[in-house]
Amino acid sequence: MKRNYKFLISYDGTRYHGWERQPGKDMTIQGKLETVLGKMTGAPSDDPVNLIGAGRTDAGVHARAMTANAFLDTDMSEDEIRSYMNQYLPEDISVMEVRACSERFHARYNALGKTYRYTCWIGPSKPVFDRKYVTILENRPDVEAMKEAAQLLVGTHDFKSFCGNTRMKKSTVRCVDTINIEENGNYLRLYFHGNGFLQNMVRILTGTLLEVGYGNISPVQVKEILEACDRQKAGPTAPPQGLCMMKVDY
Repeated sequence: MKRNYKFLISYDGTRYHGWERQPGKDMTIQGKLETVLGKMTGAPSDDPVNLIGAGRTDAGVHARAMTANAFLDTDMSEDEIRSYMNQYLPEDISVMEVRACSERFHARYNALGKTYRYTCWIGPSKPVFDRKYVTILENRPDVEAMKEAAQLLVGTHDFKSFCGNTRMKKSTVRCVDTINIEENGNYLRLYFHGNGFLQNMVRILTGTLLEVGYGNISPVQVKEILEACDRQKAGPTAPPQGLCMMKVDY
């Protein structure tokens, strides 16, 4: 008899085409996890394991705590499932926790909020050991201007200007309740928390705020960009390696 299991997963997305399983592409996080779970449970080809993630991170994006769920037919304990998965998963994907949960639990639909962090490196030296997880900036941006612009983005808005999918037919209204920008030595980190994010949204928000920091966009223009609902008005999409999913709220 199948039971619903909740998973807490971390991964280095450098080698992968993103979270979502894709036809003809073996290197996806969801695909790797489902393959291992399928072998563990002996799931038939006509009823494969379907692992539902709380979000769909882009190619090259990382996660410290992605939440997912799947219905499994197994007699193994939660710890045995975790041990099996970590034994057979590649070294850049780790299952930190496995818990049996309610049949009604859905990792995406039940999520109340998500926290993403975007990390930049500023300085003359190279971030050798963090090079896969930061975006290197040539010059230090005006962080105070970025913070001023960020406050204009906080709240419930139509974020169509910050959506990478220009053919999006569903609602592009989201609530971003906090944007925190922190400096620590050579690191500049932007934290975003909201009830959900559109495709590439955090990376476009970051790219736009960095344009503000470099004086290419004024803080007040950010409100105009938001109201325009036009992707062409916003800044560039920041590179993927600086982005990491930090937490999902339930």
